[in-house]
Amino acid sequence: MATPPADFAEQADHKTLAEIRPAGFQEATRVHGSFLVTAEKRSLVWIAERMPAWVKADHLTILGFAAQIATGVCYALAAMDRRMLLAAIVCLAVNWFGDSLDGTLARVRQQQRPRYGFYVDHMLDSIGAVAMMGGLPLSGYMHPVIATGLLIGFLLLSIQSYLATYTIGEFHLSFWHCGPTELRILLAIGNVALFRWAWVIHGHYRLFDVSGTVGLAGMVLTLIFVTTKNTLRLYREERIG
Repeated sequence: MATPPADFAEQADHKTLAEIRPAGFQEATRVHGSFLVTAEKRSLVWIAERMPAWVKADHLTILGFAAQIATGVCYALAAMDRRMLLAAIVCLAVNWFGDSLDGTLARVRQQQRPRYGFYVDHMLDSIGAVAMMGGLPLSGYMHPVIATGLLIGFLLLSIQSYLATYTIGEFHLSFWHCGPTELRILLAIGNVALFRWAWVIHGHYRLFDVSGTVGLAGMVLTLIFVTTKNTLRLYREERIG
């Protein structure tokens, strides 16, 4: 197992390490090639430039996290009132606003905290994903096994992305031109479709079970492809002999 240089220090002084790490830290290259990335960036910068001074990036991070938790709650409540599916769309929009704008606001104001932002943002994303995917099976619109598979797939892709950020220096925010924004839009469309087509294929399968299975297959293929690609790249760059 590879060991970071700092781990070789015996009884390392935490104050000294705190001074060394920021100085040697290099932010990874952000790679974002989703379909909506250009329009989204322009919109986010326009909003950030007009955001009141009292609104901080941390406020937006908390807002996005709370909205993601609320999305899961809305899905769970949809078992009793399907109108909560529409409330979930509102929560998804608020989640996009907070989760996408926090980093843009920090960059526009030149107040970046790359290590803090990366850690907190993606840790909260993982917790929020557990809450959101936990709400889907409780809604009755998705089988628990499929919801669990999607959650595991998301977490594995996240782990892959974070490891690639550390080892390769590239942080990919999208795969196959599909990023978080596109996924939110697809989910919102699915929520609306549930009002008309909760069951599909001659009424034998739930819409979210079918779409979830397709999404899970895509996650597995993406994970295999990207992991193989990065493994071969690292092998060539660190070839022995």
